[in-house]
Amino acid sequence: MNLKSRPKHPLRRLGAAVFGVALLLVYGTLGYVLIEHYSVLDGLFMTVITVTTVGYEEVHKLDAAGEIFTISVIIFGVGGFLYTFSVLVEAISSGNYREYRRLRKLEATIRELSDHVIVCGYGRTGTQVVKELQALRQPYVVVEINDAPLADAVRANEPHIVGDATSGEVLEAAGIDRARALVCAVDSDERAVYIVLTARSLNSDIYIVARSGHTGAHSKMRRAGADRVVNPYLLSGERLAALAMQPAVVDALDMVRSGVAATMRIEEMMVSPGVVATDAAALRRSGSTLLALGHDDGSMVVGPIDTETVMANDIVVAMGTREQLNTLATMLRPAVPVR
Repeated sequence: MNLKSRPKHPLRRLGAAVFGVALLLVYGTLGYVLIEHYSVLDGLFMTVITVTTVGYEEVHKLDAAGEIFTISVIIFGVGGFLYTFSVLVEAISSGNYREYRRLRKLEATIRELSDHVIVCGYGRTGTQVVKELQALRQPYVVVEINDAPLADAVRANEPHIVGDATSGEVLEAAGIDRARALVCAVDSDERAVYIVLTARSLNSDIYIVARSGHTGAHSKMRRAGADRVVNPYLLSGERLAALAMQPAVVDALDMVRSGVAATMRIEEMMVSPGVVATDAAALRRSGSTLLALGHDDGSMVVGPIDTETVMANDIVVAMGTREQLNTLATMLRPAVPVR
């Protein structure tokens, strides 16, 4: 969906043509009434059979003035009908109407998105982010300034917007007020800073992850409002070293994180407001393994001991089976009062 060149309804031109034909009917009817003194019905009938060239005889014998007027009606009428017919055929056969319907449906899909992720930039990094979101069944919308990288997204009819993500209008069209997170995966650090600034100004609560190509841009993006800044070169170096030294550990973590492992999963959950403070030992009764606790003040405790306090709005990172994690999620929600 390109915000700068939103398609017009393909039948809009047909409306203008129909309006022109209506004017022609009025012109012909009034002309026969005034020149030949026909009744309104006779004048309309004469105009219709003239412009449609059906070949009926005149209602009444025409004089010279009437014949000259009829010639003008034929010229304007045949031209008007041919133009109307050509517009109708073009709208049906050119595929413009199908494309218009597709784009309108895409707009409606994006407007209905909620709790989704906005991916700014559809290069190599952005494409991989989208694949991960698809694997997690997470709704998303892609924002890319160039048409070419979006060819695959257009063919797959994935939610996308062609536009500059530094523009507030573009991010609003992507539903930033309803989004849960924004991933800035553009190649330019300068543009990334502007995107982060714009996104943060439009939604103060959205979680922003930004890609940084240079270590010097890290602090700028954090000051602009990014919650996390990722340097793909540093990450790839760390991963290569980990695979060289402890490949089994990396493979196991990848399987659990991505959900490929048949039994165990890792998930993060927020303790709902209204939950009474408890401790890690109580949460372990779910059978889950507590890996970390993120407190509301921003601190993170890895491998919490049993007496570690867990309060509302804390983040719990746990590993377990689907049943164990479901039990833990229930414990992190307020109890429903019995009536």
